[in-house]
Amino acid sequence: MKANKSIQILNRFSLLFHFLLSISVCFCIEWISRHSFTSAAAFAVYTPCTFLYNSALIFLSLLFVYPFRIRAFLRFFICTFWLILGITNGVILANRVTPFNFTDLKMLKDVFALKNNYFSTLQMVLLFAALALLGVFLLFFAVKGPRFQGKLQRFPSIICIIAAFVLLPTATSAAVSANVLSDYYGNLAQGYEEYGFIYSFSSSVVERGMKHPNNYSEKAVASIRKKVEKNVKGTALKQEDMPNIICVQLESFVDPSEFTFLKTSKDACPNFRYLKENFSSGYLTVPVIGAGTANTEFEVLTGMSIEYFGLGEYPYKTVMKTRSCESIASDLSALGYRTHAVHNNGGNFYGRAEVFSQLGFDTFISEELMDATDYNEMGTWAKDAILSGEIEKCLDSGDGSDFVYTITVQSHGSYPEQKIFENPEITVSGGQTAAENNQWEYYVNEICEVDRFIGNLIDRLSKRDENTIVVFFGDHLPTMGLEESDVACGNLYCTEYVTWNNFGMEKEDADLTTYQLMAKLTGSIGIHEGTIFSWHQYADAANLIPEKSTFSGGSLLSPDTGSLYKRNLELLQYDLLYGERYCYKGEDLFPASDLEMGVSDVLIQRVHTNAERGIVRIYGKNFTPSSKVYINNAKVSTTYVSDKCLQISLGGGIKNGSILKVCQVGSGDTIFRTSNTWRYSTPNDNIPKHSTSNNNIPKYRAPAA
Repeated sequence: MKANKSIQILNRFSLLFHFLLSISVCFCIEWISRHSFTSAAAFAVYTPCTFLYNSALIFLSLLFVYPFRIRAFLRFFICTFWLILGITNGVILANRVTPFNFTDLKMLKDVFALKNNYFSTLQMVLLFAALALLGVFLLFFAVKGPRFQGKLQRFPSIICIIAAFVLLPTATSAAVSANVLSDYYGNLAQGYEEYGFIYSFSSSVVERGMKHPNNYSEKAVASIRKKVEKNVKGTALKQEDMPNIICVQLESFVDPSEFTFLKTSKDACPNFRYLKENFSSGYLTVPVIGAGTANTEFEVLTGMSIEYFGLGEYPYKTVMKTRSCESIASDLSALGYRTHAVHNNGGNFYGRAEVFSQLGFDTFISEELMDATDYNEMGTWAKDAILSGEIEKCLDSGDGSDFVYTITVQSHGSYPEQKIFENPEITVSGGQTAAENNQWEYYVNEICEVDRFIGNLIDRLSKRDENTIVVFFGDHLPTMGLEESDVACGNLYCTEYVTWNNFGMEKEDADLTTYQLMAKLTGSIGIHEGTIFSWHQYADAANLIPEKSTFSGGSLLSPDTGSLYKRNLELLQYDLLYGERYCYKGEDLFPASDLEMGVSDVLIQRVHTNAERGIVRIYGKNFTPSSKVYINNAKVSTTYVSDKCLQISLGGGIKNGSILKVCQVGSGDTIFRTSNTWRYSTPNDNIPKHSTSNNNIPKYRAPAA
């Protein structure tokens, strides 16, 4: 009886109950997200309107219970849903600086492909077990739980729900105008803290892509293009005089001397420092902190700004999956360059195997195409030393000039709190705890090895008789809980870039943003191409860009020059990605390329059977740890012996007349490249006459848009 009376009271005052429940759930989510009860309480007390708005979003979601009798179940389900999102955010923030947003859901395949880098198998099993138990409980609650016994007012309830959600955008706009909320976060992590997880995550769901600029029109785009074409005269260099261009994006790379609190026993990056002191260099404003490599990459390759996209959005996972895009690769291809991407991580991570096709690259060498067997001390990421040879493979793959975009991975987080190096080359101090010093010791020693890769690459390029220019830059700061006072430049979106060349260019330092980097680099060697890059070059020449980058505190040359520069950049990138492509007179001038994975053929040259040991060995060229043997198009268990030898079991379905091939396989069993085929026969040694022709060897081709 008491239970029934309680239920009657809750039903009678359900709106008040929902209000209190919403506040409680919102507070719990902020507590979990901030890893601090005190911080959550401060958010509720000192910004009550913002806190109540976040609570109101939960309250609105609870309105969906009224048209149904299983209200208790739906209340529990809705609150559990929000709490799971909050817990996910708390877990993510324990491992990276960037909070949880909707685009992360599009990367689940990437995360599971690299699960050993982020969480253990036991943690994975426990997670799925907990979700399974929750699912069973929800099913039981839905069937056996209490039901509303009063008269349902379905039609009025539905009208109220629709009215509430129709009015929501107006209420949100009013809150933004009153500075209770913001519709743009310069710092995503800071924005989540200031405006709450519920609002921020919800915004990342509904705000996808770019908004239609108010002044977007064919006339406006034509006006911009006319100014650029009048003042930027195009490339005057002869094709034979065009140097190789190599970009190296360094994962979480920062010169440790840039950290104001950190002391090291010796210089961790002498090669980087040498380049900084002798060649053009400067600070670089990047769009992300601690994570989000692909967004730095997107800005560099396209010259576009992430600022105009939804909160926490990764264009690689949204618009770039279906839309080709002009990039530095496609612009240089039009000048006769061969264009290559190189990355010692999986080809499917961030969807790069498809995205690089959309960006116009000719080839992509991912980890699956490399003989990558040397990993960092945590065993999580391939060492960068292998990349020097892979870059040279690109340069040797044909005649003429090459553009090579390289993405490193060795110094990727997370950074362990326990001591890893028994006798570290570099010791550190300055951390507040022993655990912090262990983290910094690990990070600095990894950076030291990455610096050796930089020196080795420059040494190799110095011995080549080809004009070459290289730019190295950090993609973002490491995930180490840094504050602005911890870095010399005073901004957490600040890294550095350095250059090198072997044809006598003068040193010309400049502070840049990532979307300006390639325009500056190509302009310095006389290349003036591309819709976006030409705009940056024109704006620079016309003094439309602020004197200094935003992090260095410079002021604009005039009250509206900076806004004009950014406003026109927004128009151009909207036109290319979402608009009518007025820049191209409505045509698709830069369609997706027929991307080839790798630059070296995978060859089977000999097959040997050892009946006593029950094994078959396949000998050839360019095998990697990702090489898998297929028998009659069925993948079989394969042991990697070396780059010239693979091993399979004699009992694995192979028999006289079976057709063998070797495939370079990525996550999700994606076949990136395929060898010639080989007809198996006994006795022990199969000779080359059993091999098919090596002409027209099948290779992975990214699907056209």
